[in-house]
Amino acid sequence: MRVALLGFGLIGGSIARALRASGTGWSVAAWTPTSSGPLAALADGTIDAATATIEETLDGADLVVLAAPPLACLDLLGRLGGSLRDRLAEDAVVTDVASTKGRLLDLAGKRGLRFVGGHPMAGRETSGWEASTEDLFVDRPWVIVPADLRDMAARERVERLARACRAEPLLMTAAEHDAAVAAVSHLPLVVAAALVEAVAGSTDGPARPDWPAAATLAASGWQGATRLARGDVEMGAGIIATNAPAIAARLRDLRTVIDAWLAQLERGDGPDPTALASRLAAARRRLEEDP
Repeated sequence: MRVALLGFGLIGGSIARALRASGTGWSVAAWTPTSSGPLAALADGTIDAATATIEETLDGADLVVLAAPPLACLDLLGRLGGSLRDRLAEDAVVTDVASTKGRLLDLAGKRGLRFVGGHPMAGRETSGWEASTEDLFVDRPWVIVPADLRDMAARERVERLARACRAEPLLMTAAEHDAAVAAVSHLPLVVAAALVEAVAGSTDGPARPDWPAAATLAASGWQGATRLARGDVEMGAGIIATNAPAIAARLRDLRTVIDAWLAQLERGDGPDPTALASRLAAARRRLEEDP
């Protein structure tokens, strides 16, 4: 199967590495605006072609993978359904690896593209081809969101890609996917950024006066809680912008819970240690339960 990767950072590069490691049967061409990652991958034998234009990358592709940030994926999808439409093979399937699905499926439907949404649930804080690894997707869910449930051949093509990367295909609707990742991925991203703003202060203004002392004491708890705020800014902004309603709903849920914590902490006679322990224990039990 010939795969065209439009975008070649952490995820696109890891797909290319995984396909090369999987053995024969895959031919991979890659494109990025700068060509730096694809040229490096071509030089070390990871891919078969590093093309200068999207048009060249699309030639003969059975599967086109949009491996860019969400907003860039939307732009690429629009072009594939517009000026680049005649460069797609007649039976080509388009998929993506973006963190949100609803807007992509809507646009693909409007453009009449043969589209199957995809989202490998794997990543790292680092980005770029240099950060990619062949085992990034091993045993991780790879969400499959078909635009047309009747087109089993298109769905199977994307599932074959996921399995070649040693991931586990997981069928979902766009609404199910976007609500779920808003809870376990996108809300934590916003909370991590908000935590930095609340404790250290925004870089748009002065740091909080007590931040230097707090920073001196910060250890693994702070590092873990703010890890997502250290990630790719363009990627994060695109995720939040394209899944805003679902994230806003989760933020409202969080605000309700935080208000309840404030009520506990600001009791006139002081917080009740037993009640605080009960809440912490309940949270731990919830995490230990099977979903």
